[in-house]
Amino acid sequence: MQHATTDDLLFSIPQLIHYLTPVTELVPGDVIVSGTTGGVGCYRDPPVFMKDGDIIEIELDKIGVLRNPVVNE
Repeated sequence: MQHATTDDLLFSIPQLIHYLTPVTELVPGDVIVSGTTGGVGCYRDPPVFMKDGDIIEIELDKIGVLRNPVVNE
């Protein structure tokens, strides 16, 4: 539904790491969540929301793909 690259971020990855490291230790496997790109579901017509069984996928070049299912608890 949403598709963006790190080129679309307001701050570069090095800037985000520079901002975070004085206040928290980053270790391998950490994920930095920086917000959302354009095209969020609540502003679509009709609105579209995540539902049980949907898959959230994040892909980073040279790193790989992180996939997580949406689970209604």
